[in-house]
Formats: sequence, structure tokens, C-alpha cells
Amino acid sequence: MNLVDLWLTRSLSMCLLLQSFVLMILCFHSASMCPKGCLCSSSGGLNVTCSNANLKEIPRDLPPETVLLYLDSNQITSIPNEIFKDLHQLRVLNLSKNGIEFIDEHAFKGVAETLQTLDLSDNRIQSVHKNAFNNLKARARIANNPWHCDCTLQQVLRGMASNHETAHNVICKTSVLDEHAGRPFLNAANDADLCNLPKKTTDYAMLVTMFGWFTMVISYVVYYVRQNQEDARRHLEYLKSLPSRQKKADEPDDISTVV
Repeated sequence: MNLVDLWLTRSLSMCLLLQSFVLMILCFHSASMCPKGCLCSSSGGLNVTCSNANLKEIPRDLPPETVLLYLDSNQITSIPNEIFKDLHQLRVLNLSKNGIEFIDEHAFKGVAETLQTLDLSDNRIQSVHKNAFNNLKARARIANNPWHCDCTLQQVLRGMASNHETAHNVICKTSVLDEHAGRPFLNAANDADLCNLPKKTTDYAMLVTMFGWFTMVISYVVYYVRQNQEDARRHLEYLKSLPSRQKKADEPDDISTVV
């Protein structure tokens, strides 16, 4: 074996050793950054699985290179603003089967553009901020939540026009209109524009108020006319009751005749 072959053999061995060493460091680095109670694996990107981990809040030490994040089946009750802002590679976010009740304006800031799948089903969500899903490109799953159907929810779902299936699966637990409770949101929205209800209610209140004032004025006018009629009748009866003046027989005429 000549010198060149020996050098190539040693170089190849060193390259393989260096590659293994780098891979080991990367794996160790990923494992060391994995949040407590979660499992991390590299398969088409960093997958962080925190399912059934009895978590009460979203971990704040999530690796920035996370691509798939599973936080389902925990006891999470809220999504802090900008909690995912550093996860610029995040494509899948599963928050189903938790106790989330409300979604604030900046809950998905930083990942709205990259997310492909967002699962919020089977929570306790009643309402969301009207801008919570702004710029969201993901296919969202929000079924099986006790939604309160009002103008805000109508605006949110209209802003997610590409997610027709999402809106179709929303069932109104409660609503600003009692007759919509228990019905699919799309059916309720087709029956009435929930954003126009406050204006209509105000119009009705003004109409009732004006009608009340008009009734009071008419009643006063009628009372005033009747009262005047009664006073006029009494005055007339009084005049009739006065004794009339009779001429005496020996009383001379007012006009005398000169003979």
C-alpha cells in the first residue's frame, strides 16, 4: 500500500469518526434541551412529544428547532401570549384534550405563517380574541368546545374562510340568541347576522321609548281636553242655575212717550 492509499484510508476513517462525533453531539444537544416530561426525536425535524405528561402549562424551554409539538391530553388551561414566537420551524401543534378556556390575541404570534396543522379540539374554549387567528394558514380543528356564539366568533370564523370544515364543526353551547343554543354555528349565522344584533336591539329600545313618550303626550292632550270640557259644562250649569230677573207690574217702561 503506497503512501497515497494509506493517507486516503486514514482520511476516510477520520471523516467517519468526525461525522459520528458531530451526530452524537447533535443528538445529545437535542436530548439535553428536551423539556422535562417530554420525549424528543429527530425524524424529518425535531419532534417534541409531551402527551399525557400531566403538564399544567406549556413548557417555556421548547427547542427553537421544534417542527412537531404534541401537548395533547394534559391539564393546560391557557396559552400565554407569544409562547411559541421562537419556534420558527413549527408545522404541527396539538393542544387537544386540555382545559383551555380562552385564546388571547397573540397566542400564535410567530408561528401563524408556518403552522400547517393546529388542533384545539376537546377543550373548554368558549371564546377567542377576534384577532387570535389572524394570518393563520394552518388547518385548524376546534370542534368539541363549549362555544359561545356571538359577533366575535362570527368575525373569527369569517376570517378563516378557507377552513369551511372548521366553521361547520362549531356547535353553539350558548349564544346571544337563545334559539341558536345547541345548533351548528353556520346554521345560526345563516339565520341572523350576530354582529347586527346590538344595533337592532338599540333601535327597538329607541322605538319603544319614542312610543312611550308619544302615548304620554296623547294621554295628556286627551286629559286636558276632557278636563276643559268638564269645566265648561259646570260653568254652563252654574249660569243656568242663576235666578232670572222679572219685571214688576208698576215698574215704568224705560222708554216714555211724550203726548
